[in-house]
Amino acid sequence: MNGKVEVNEMAPDFNLPSQSGTSIKLSDFLGKKWIVLYFYPKDDSLGCRAESCAFRDSYEVFKEAGAEVIGVSSDGIDSHAQFSSKHRLPFILLSDVGGIVRKQYGVPTTLGMLPGRVTYVIDKKGMVRHIFSSQFKPREHVDESLRIIKEGKANKELLCPKFI
Repeated sequence: MNGKVEVNEMAPDFNLPSQSGTSIKLSDFLGKKWIVLYFYPKDDSLGCRAESCAFRDSYEVFKEAGAEVIGVSSDGIDSHAQFSSKHRLPFILLSDVGGIVRKQYGVPTTLGMLPGRVTYVIDKKGMVRHIFSSQFKPREHVDESLRIIKEGKANKELLCPKFI
C-alpha cells in the first residue's frame, strides 16, 4: 500500500525486524506509550548519526514522558546492530529492507533519490499527532517530538484531571 499518513489519522501497523532480530509491531505499544517513529536515510551517515545520537541523548526524557523512540531505515539487521552498538543507542531500530513501511507512511525522497527524514509522533491510541519532515535539520526532530508529547499530555490532563 502506498499512501501518505496525515495528522489525525491512525498510524498504519507494521511488523519489522529490530537490530536484535526480534519482530516488532507498532500495535505492541498501543495503549501503553506514545511512539516517536523516525524514518532516516542510512545508518552512520552524518545527519543520521546526529539525529540518532540526539534521540539517544534525550531518551530518558522521552521515557519519563511515557514515550518510546523507534528508528526505521532500509538498512539490514546487521547494519542496525553495529550502528546501535557503536553509538550506544538505547532504543529500537527497525529494518525496512525494500522500503515497504516507508512507502506505507508516504515518506518522501529528497531530490528524488535520497530517502526522506520524517518523524511521526503517535499517541497511545495509535493516532498520528504530529509529522515533522526535515532532511537537513536532524536534531530538530527530537525537539519537535518532545514538544508535541508534552503538549499532548498536558492537554489530556487538562481535560481529565487526576483526582487524589
